[in-house]
Amino acid sequence: MTKPLRLERNVDAMGATFTIVLYGRDSVAMESAIEAAFSEVRRIDEMLSPYRPGSEVSTVNRSAAVGPVKISAELFDLIAQCQEYSRHSDGAFDISLGALIKAWGFFRGPGRMPHSSEVAAAMTRIGYRHIHLDPEAGTLRFDCEGLEIHPGGIGKGYAVDRAVHILRQRGFNTALVAGAASSIYGLGSPPSESRGWRILPGDQKQASDPAAEIFLKDMSISTSGGREKRFLAGGKLYAHILDPRTGFPAPEISMVSVLSPSTLDSEAWTKPCLIHGRTWMPAWKPEGSSVLFS
Repeated sequence: MTKPLRLERNVDAMGATFTIVLYGRDSVAMESAIEAAFSEVRRIDEMLSPYRPGSEVSTVNRSAAVGPVKISAELFDLIAQCQEYSRHSDGAFDISLGALIKAWGFFRGPGRMPHSSEVAAAMTRIGYRHIHLDPEAGTLRFDCEGLEIHPGGIGKGYAVDRAVHILRQRGFNTALVAGAASSIYGLGSPPSESRGWRILPGDQKQASDPAAEIFLKDMSISTSGGREKRFLAGGKLYAHILDPRTGFPAPEISMVSVLSPSTLDSEAWTKPCLIHGRTWMPAWKPEGSSVLFS
């Protein structure tokens, strides 16, 4: 039997580069499947992006404090899942951080040191408990002015999961789907490695250390840390992972990775793990998940 073909393609979305590596035997079907998966990633970006005025999330942010807003079943379910993350992380995960992200200058920039009054004001406009979902009406409302949803903590993970779903629908079972280097799913295993897709989470300088290797086989890994966006003020580094309970960046931990069968789960859980620190483990987490600090 001939060796399977390998295709690798990239697309920019959600402020990141998404990559798909796909194995198969029909190049036309492979190209079509990759394009369908990328179309799904773009669709999710158009739904979730708080930077797009016409996105569903932006519409919610403008209107939900005025009254209930009818939203898609997909967004409803996603926000309901995010509220579960918030409850089970003691509030360390929260998608309502738009005002706080803006106060710290992380919305469209590398960050800045806000005045304490700015942080205090932003803290009155965040909190997942201010988001109310009505399952019967399919609506969402905010009970305070100025609250804004910012799905940056789950968007890439959700998009990766949806892209994997599209590839499976098209009959493919061997692929790597990555939202930048932060959220990655390994579907099946590549021809050269039965253990799965070889990943080096965290510090890539560890490439020669076998203990640093992770093999993904129908499994995801998401990695978060303070290296993506940060700034120096008063001799101290401040990173973009904000603690919803204090209004300030999480304590400095270089990096945390979460492995899970769902990329949405793995991406969401990295934030509470960073915020709570090495001694904390969630009381509730998906079966098969694990946490790695580095």
